[in-house]
Amino acid sequence: MVKIKKPSNYTSLDTGLTSQQVDSQIAKGLTNIQIKKLSRPIPKILADNLFTLFNFLNLVIAILIFWTGSYRNLFFLGPVIANIIIGSYQEIRAKLTVDKISLVNATSFKVIRDGKERDIDIADLVEDDIVKIKRGDTIPADGIVRYSNGLQTNESSITGEADTIVKATEDEVFSGSFVVAGQAQIQLTQVGKESFVSKISSAVGKEKRSVSVLMKIINNIIKILTYTIIPIGLLLFFRSFLKNGDVAKSILGTSASVIGMIPEGLVLLTSVALATGAYNLSKRRILVRSLSAIETLARVDVLCLDKTGTITTGKLTVKKTIAYQTSVQNVQSIAQKIVEATNETNATALAVRALNSPALAKDVKEVIPFSSETKYSGFKATDDTKFIMGAPEFIIHNPSAEVDQTIQEAAKNGFRVIAILKENPEQTLLGLLLISDEVRKQAPDTFNYLNNQGIDLKIISGDNPVTVANVAAQAGISSGKNYIDMNSLDDNVDYHELVKDYKIFGRVRPSQKADLIKAMQDNGLTVGMTGDGVNDVLAMRQSDCSIAIAGESDAAEAAADFVLLNRNFDSMIFMLNEGRRVINNVERVASLFLIKTIYSVVLSIFFIILGTGYPFQPSQLTPINALTVGIPTFLLALEPNYTPPAGRFMHNVMEIALPAAICNILFIVTISILGNHLNFSYETTSTLSVFTIGLIGFCALVSISNPLYIRKQVMIGIAFVLFIITFIFGDSAFGLQSILNWNYTYLYVAIMLTSWPLFMFMREVLGRRIFSKINWK
Repeated sequence: MVKIKKPSNYTSLDTGLTSQQVDSQIAKGLTNIQIKKLSRPIPKILADNLFTLFNFLNLVIAILIFWTGSYRNLFFLGPVIANIIIGSYQEIRAKLTVDKISLVNATSFKVIRDGKERDIDIADLVEDDIVKIKRGDTIPADGIVRYSNGLQTNESSITGEADTIVKATEDEVFSGSFVVAGQAQIQLTQVGKESFVSKISSAVGKEKRSVSVLMKIINNIIKILTYTIIPIGLLLFFRSFLKNGDVAKSILGTSASVIGMIPEGLVLLTSVALATGAYNLSKRRILVRSLSAIETLARVDVLCLDKTGTITTGKLTVKKTIAYQTSVQNVQSIAQKIVEATNETNATALAVRALNSPALAKDVKEVIPFSSETKYSGFKATDDTKFIMGAPEFIIHNPSAEVDQTIQEAAKNGFRVIAILKENPEQTLLGLLLISDEVRKQAPDTFNYLNNQGIDLKIISGDNPVTVANVAAQAGISSGKNYIDMNSLDDNVDYHELVKDYKIFGRVRPSQKADLIKAMQDNGLTVGMTGDGVNDVLAMRQSDCSIAIAGESDAAEAAADFVLLNRNFDSMIFMLNEGRRVINNVERVASLFLIKTIYSVVLSIFFIILGTGYPFQPSQLTPINALTVGIPTFLLALEPNYTPPAGRFMHNVMEIALPAAICNILFIVTISILGNHLNFSYETTSTLSVFTIGLIGFCALVSISNPLYIRKQVMIGIAFVLFIITFIFGDSAFGLQSILNWNYTYLYVAIMLTSWPLFMFMREVLGRRIFSKINWK
């Protein structure tokens, strides 16, 4: 670990920085500006949508077409520009909404300034500020410890090691780490860009999945096309030019071929679908920290739940106090003193404070902070007597049969049991606190829905497994005796088998939570994790997708992909469905983009071999692409579609795209041969070819639009009417021969009558019987 600089001046812990000193630090630029943003800046969104390989190809083609003087063939730029505008607008709208909700949820810290304690936003902290931190907080910037009350940190985001590190006065602390025990006051010494984490670009909230599964598949398609388009285009141009000697005609034919190969809008549509998902979630007060996680959540096989704060409300109440060898009031007074000494603010501490018992009249010599690893907290008095409060299984060495039975009975009834004892030096059990929690009202319905959707639910909790099983039963999660106490296992246990055999894991340490999730992932499962405390952070980081309940731990919120600002766990249903909508709709419309890519590549190779020119020009295809692909896909991408994704992207796409592309190839080759034999003009054969492409496009559009609700029927109906109008009046605008030319009416009628049967035949034979057996991964 690198060393951070020591402060040149030690700021007073009592007064902190003055307003003048803060202004001076700001003027010097010594502020804790946050490098990592939760969304991309607007210039980056515009640049990413504008400066793409395919847009560059479109620009080159446009320049070449402009040179030929055939200006109507520049119409193909219309859908390209529309895609850029619509996509940018949707992403910017989503960004502004997400940024607004992120600002509301911005992390703030308690800082001493001008002798007063103030809440300051993380970005407004300055070098030499005195910041108060407690268990569950992230460290906002690098600094040194000026005062410690049992401070312990976890620096796994920096070192990769999950060990707890005890911090004393003058020790260094690093941004990106988080507090697992105790409280402290730290003086910031390196803020903003100068902090260690900023330099190594590794923070707690880093995005674990930079590219979604969908985008990976689509990027692979684009990678293949990148190596295909340019060489095929050049070959087609030179072959055509050598055949007819007409540069302009060769450029226009080659342009139509290359434009057809480009799946313009597919990448953009996927980005827009994810951004729209983030926008829809933000309206439900769900903060999205990772766009790719929207998709990942929809693919989750197992959802791991923390009990307190997730299944239950986290509002704990001490229902009963059992005393041994002392009075009930003395047990409560000792518990109150431990909470006072440790200054804890967790749910258990708040339940103890609510007893309003007078604290024990003893001076504190040493504080023992609570840790999720040790499961206890306490203090050492000046007479060296230790008073400890924590989980009975962890702190009672040799419980009597009576005590053990009491603990087990309480656990079976759903109580969390806290033991109070003293050590001087022998251990004496003073009493037990029986604490109850309430199951969230919406939890049973939510878990029942998730279970019916094929998602396996597992509970990973630090509480007694018997208690957890009882709470699980109340929440409608069937478990029976299917639980295990992780504290009873040795170090050599095989977690891979353990996660197959059990649904409920109790007395789990934070590192064990992460190990359990890693084992599930090793077993080939996609794992989601929900939590709200610092003890969940390691597991949330390990998971494929993590959800935090807001308001409990800054560290948990920083590690999460989603933060439920509404603290409403039934939002999980909406989140799951939103992810499924994105995946299913992108899969559904992707086939429309790839139809023209497939037939354009095959036809280009075919006409290179024949040595003839490409059968149509860009202007002729522009209205067809807009009516059968461009406009419908943006509308269909917003449709509700909540079925579980099958994980067969290429199979689902090819089942439509391949039969449609083959239909186009057969028709166009037939038209080309027939046209040469009957001496049809170029305008006639090109119009027939484009008319065919349009009809097959509508066949594919109808197929992917099922079920055909009224709004879809209206959309397809309007598009088809515009399609027919285009082929009646599109001569001057698009270079299309009118289909009212009675000399060729029989051909248009024949194409209309055979296109649907041929498409369905190809889909049945190729799409379902042959190509469905191919592994498209």
